[in-house]
Amino acid sequence: MFFDGNDFDFGMPMIPQEVKIEDITMIDDKKIKKYGDSKLVSSKEGFLRGNMFGNLYDPYKDLTYLPLKPKNEKEYLLYEIMEIDFAINDINLYLDLYPEDKEMYERFKMYTKKCMELKDAYSKKYGPLTIDETNQMEYKWDENPWPWENIGGSMYV
Repeated sequence: MFFDGNDFDFGMPMIPQEVKIEDITMIDDKKIKKYGDSKLVSSKEGFLRGNMFGNLYDPYKDLTYLPLKPKNEKEYLLYEIMEIDFAINDINLYLDLYPEDKEMYERFKMYTKKCMELKDAYSKKYGPLTIDETNQMEYKWDENPWPWENIGGSMYV
């Protein structure tokens, strides 16, 4: 193998050769609380916390997240898109582990539909978010502000 004979230490505990598989304690899945057993928080709170699941958030020390305050309609719409995109991603990760959870899949579909609607509304009003949203007669990509232009103190680009 590639790493044979190398002295790399990946910080991974090594199981001694004399340990048998039967001696290793296995985790009982029935004792582990599923993520789906917890209540999902709103997409806004989940985005700010970085976690959509109520029982999986532990704040660092006594610190809390800062709510973002969009300054105009364009920022507000983009903020909503980011919230929903985050919810879709977090629920998708959950569904990777629990694909049979129909209720969570319905929420996933609801968020996906809402996200498509928001992105469509944004691109019609302010221009494309991604390269594949342009039509073949126009190219508006260069009309949007560049990150270093910081239009109106905007923190979203």
